[in-house]
Amino acid sequence: MSSYDLFLFDLDGTLIETAPEIGDAVNETLQALGLPPVEPAQVESWIGHGTGTLLVRALACSQGLSEDAVRAQPSLPETTALFGRHYQSCCGTRSRLYPQVRETLQSLRDRGKHLAVVTNKESVYTRRVLQAHDLLPLLDRVVSGDSLPTRKPDPAGVACCLAEFGVPADRTLFVGDSHIDVATARNAGVAIWALPYGYNMGQPIADSAPDRIIPDCSMLLNA
Repeated sequence: MSSYDLFLFDLDGTLIETAPEIGDAVNETLQALGLPPVEPAQVESWIGHGTGTLLVRALACSQGLSEDAVRAQPSLPETTALFGRHYQSCCGTRSRLYPQVRETLQSLRDRGKHLAVVTNKESVYTRRVLQAHDLLPLLDRVVSGDSLPTRKPDPAGVACCLAEFGVPADRTLFVGDSHIDVATARNAGVAIWALPYGYNMGQPIADSAPDRIIPDCSMLLNA
């Protein structure tokens, strides 16, 4: 792995399968509001743009409204806070690491590589999920969806990691699971390898044309 000194990872659908507990939090919120639940497959298709957007889409689906109509509801801040309480209580309850994630991160760290997460998930949930699975000690930096003024596919999160670690773009690899991750890497001028099992709004990751599709994270050690 002499080609890369910095590895950047998406979180949901790349390192951790989080959809089950996100779905629990969404439906607990809807139930508290007296609204019908949404299906797990729908929740999976909404993951990628942050929990704020996901919640709006769930509310729109449950109420039969447009997303713009939901965003205009005066009660949305209160509903968002309600969802936040439910999600924080759910973090770590039904999520799980994907195969070979911990072992791969540890091996890369032992080799002196820099490791960071760049996700659109808000920081309060990002840290809680990472703590629940004891991944924070293996990471040098975490860039969440609210860490910077912009979020993926804007390349700012990648750029700040390149600057912090002094690693050029051609020695950096982004590892993700969605077209958002592919676009982020392209915008930042770094290589992108993708995993096929995550959350890509129901589309095959091959359609996004990453540089390589790998079956699991252990392939990062055997490139």
